[in-house]
Amino acid sequence: MKKIVILGGGYGGVLTAKKLAKKFKNDKEVEIKLIDKNPYHTLLTELHEVSANRAPEDSIKIDLKKIFAGLKVDVVLDEIKNIDFSGKKLASEKATYAYDYLVIGTGSKPTFFGIPGAEENTFPFWSYDDAVALKRQIRDMYTKAAKERDAAVRRSMLTFVIIGAGFTGVELVGEMAEQRDELCKEFFIDPSEVRLIVADMAPKVLPILPDKLIQKAEQRLKKLNVEIVTGAKITEVGEGSVALGEKNVVDSHTIVWTAGVEGSELVGTLNDVQQQGRKRIMTNEHLESVDHKNVYVVGDNIFFIPEGETRPVPQMVENAEQAAPVIANNITADIKGTAKKAYKPGFHGTMVSIGSRYGVANVGLPGKLFMLTGFMAMLSKHFINMFYLSQVVGFNKVWTYMMHEFFHVENRKSFVGGYFSRRSPNFWLVPLRMLLGGMWLYEGIDKLRKIWDDPNKIFLIPAPPNATDAASSASQAVDAVKDTVDAQSAASAVSTAKEAVQALWVPGWIYDITNWFMDLMFYNNDGTYTFLAKWFQIGMVCAEIVLGVMLIVGLFTAIASIATIGLAVMIWSSKMASTEMLWYVGAAIACIGGSGSVFSLDYYVLPWLKKQWKKIPLVRRWYLFTD
Repeated sequence: MKKIVILGGGYGGVLTAKKLAKKFKNDKEVEIKLIDKNPYHTLLTELHEVSANRAPEDSIKIDLKKIFAGLKVDVVLDEIKNIDFSGKKLASEKATYAYDYLVIGTGSKPTFFGIPGAEENTFPFWSYDDAVALKRQIRDMYTKAAKERDAAVRRSMLTFVIIGAGFTGVELVGEMAEQRDELCKEFFIDPSEVRLIVADMAPKVLPILPDKLIQKAEQRLKKLNVEIVTGAKITEVGEGSVALGEKNVVDSHTIVWTAGVEGSELVGTLNDVQQQGRKRIMTNEHLESVDHKNVYVVGDNIFFIPEGETRPVPQMVENAEQAAPVIANNITADIKGTAKKAYKPGFHGTMVSIGSRYGVANVGLPGKLFMLTGFMAMLSKHFINMFYLSQVVGFNKVWTYMMHEFFHVENRKSFVGGYFSRRSPNFWLVPLRMLLGGMWLYEGIDKLRKIWDDPNKIFLIPAPPNATDAASSASQAVDAVKDTVDAQSAASAVSTAKEAVQALWVPGWIYDITNWFMDLMFYNNDGTYTFLAKWFQIGMVCAEIVLGVMLIVGLFTAIASIATIGLAVMIWSSKMASTEMLWYVGAAIACIGGSGSVFSLDYYVLPWLKKQWKKIPLVRRWYLFTD
């Protein structure tokens, strides 16, 4: 039995474990174990959304057991304190874990560069707990400031300083700037009293981006009334103040540290591996530790300079995404004795959001990047996020992400504004749903009566094109319209035999396809109908009745609404739909999105079915459900 242990449930650890599970899914001689101190994977790139209350707290957490449901990965909740490389063992306070192959992906933690008071007097911003703590601190300061009568104390309560003007700091201050007006309105505070500062020792914000994008980012920050302090040496952080340079001391109750990271606590204690660049483990081109050939490194813990480069791979999500399959391949190669792959990353750029509706991005193909701003930059950021989530928890998390980013968003805090996010109670749609169902039911019963009287009468399909009697053809067409729409519109559609049908316009190519299908299925060569025509008509009538009942009682309402649109499209494509059909389609579209959640059987049936659906192994494995 070969034992593979992945240490850390971050981006790199999760993706490596999933790749290994796929490679060894049918191999009983391989055991895969992932160990993390938390039962969830954190979306670290979305921390700022939680801190500024744009997204709910649980939106950035993904249950590790859900990620690996149905996969050959054993999730263990424990905090490893020591690694014995020679003995191939991991040790915690309560257990010991043996391994044959180890993947270290414990991530990073903030580094304070030895600045006096920085660690003790700032809010770190590098974990789920940090984001939640800052969210509460921000609201707490507004709450207390609203009651504070001492002007100096009130001013320090409403001064927020973010140390670090890289991606994390800029994204955070942008979100806080958007949140400011909401909190000021809630607590009756003049927005001019709130001071937001982003400071850095570097000469400019977001130094990794091209100057043109830096200028755009600075313009956006200034538009949001954010003070930018660059080239300022942070000399000391006191309890309630920070020195931004020699003479600029700012009083603040909320100082957030986003200025840099170093290797995790565990990696910092390891003596048996070579480290460089703020406690990162040195690896070779196979991402193996240069000291231990059975130990691989993923994500932020990697220190590796690719061939032709002068700097090590960056500590960013895409580095973890690209390293994971290489490590999975190389461990597989170790076990099976095949060739290993070298790590040759090709990064696709970077992007940063400044609030919920604006961003800057430098993205594209390796070696050919394009600068984007505003809507397009935010679109690229959301696309990349959803692509990553599709790899981790598939449809389930992509759906959840879309809900909290586009649809369930308050105060128009979405890059598409409020067009998708403004909601009203679903019970207003109930009368429309019942009316739509009643109309389809009435049409179906009326047609069923005609079929009952004469089962051989075909009126839902146009007359055969080779019918000899043109007048008879026109008469049948009139009957078809009359039976497809209400009697009044059918009567107005008939003026002369030459102008028998006045139906909605249909593009020629669509009508040609419909004709081809009807010629194939419904018409004989002698100008008569086939036996399929009769059963198709009966099926259509039964569908109208069944769908009408489903809409009235609210059973599988969304499916029934979509199906009625399908019926309407079929009728339209054969040039047998009057303008009233537009009403049917419009009402059906309105009823798709939630009219079945109140005064309906869906209220009881769907939760039960959803519970049973999630128990199916295949569904859990492929995440084909929503929470």
